[in-house]
Amino acid sequence: MGTMSIVIPSYNEEENIVNTAKTIGDILREEQIPYELVFVSDGSKDGTFDMIEKLSEEDERIKGIQFSRNFGKEAAIFAGLSAASGDCVSVIDCDLQHPPKTLVEMYRLWEEGYEVIEGIKSSRGRENIFYKMFSGIFYGIMSSLMKMDMNATSDFKLLDRKVVDALLSLNESNTFFRALSFWVGFRSTQVEYDVQERAHGKSKWSFGGLVRYAITNTTSFTTAPLKLIAIVGAVMIVFSLILGIQTLVNYFLDIAVEGFTTVILLLLIIGGCIMISLGIIGHYLGRIYEEVKGRPRFIIRNRTKNLKSGGHHDSI
Repeated sequence: MGTMSIVIPSYNEEENIVNTAKTIGDILREEQIPYELVFVSDGSKDGTFDMIEKLSEEDERIKGIQFSRNFGKEAAIFAGLSAASGDCVSVIDCDLQHPPKTLVEMYRLWEEGYEVIEGIKSSRGRENIFYKMFSGIFYGIMSSLMKMDMNATSDFKLLDRKVVDALLSLNESNTFFRALSFWVGFRSTQVEYDVQERAHGKSKWSFGGLVRYAITNTTSFTTAPLKLIAIVGAVMIVFSLILGIQTLVNYFLDIAVEGFTTVILLLLIIGGCIMISLGIIGHYLGRIYEEVKGRPRFIIRNRTKNLKSGGHHDSI
């Protein structure tokens, strides 16, 4: 029976650490599934890592990593993957909005030979209407680009060791975990789950943070926005030709209207398109700049004692 590693990104989750470790541990022990919990404190400002250290001293199966600052959830996930030593690795949120009992179903599917088991949301729970709308637009775009349905996907999934090794072999600094797990391929299946309510605290994601997260992940995974610039340019050329023909016809028919309203509107539209295009190009140049510098995805400040010489990979 293979060991399952559970990676748990944690940002200011002091109130949830003990309950999360106990809840997951009780379920897996009852099912007689060998496991380890790998908490990653993503620059938490409260006592998150202190709680992780305390639990690790009581239970060798609980391990932890502390970042030097907040590097983001993507970095926390890859740090956990690099430290995990299990034959399969799952990623789950610390607030337990991903139901831990689904881990058992994922593990059984892995035992059947599946290498990527995706957690698919059958319901999204209580979410702000603007958040739902924005998520729908973002994942609709990503689905069309990847030719796969990503509307209900999440970071909640289980990966075979060979899949984890394939992800860790990627050299890029800007990663999008839930899309890359599709991209690497392998034998995959899905399990559905209902999003649960948080036991303690509130979500650390703001709407602005979600927008930045979406933009960063979109530009790190696809060049579609750059192609969009060419499409907008072609549309503007067609629009200009039609307007030019109309203007000439009106001139020769001596019905041209004097004034600068049309000219001003055209200048504003074209100027706006140019500025947006430059912004998109600039964003991609920024991504290239970050990749060329070759900085690590994260910097580890501390580890629990049972992880000092452990882990399947060194820090990335």
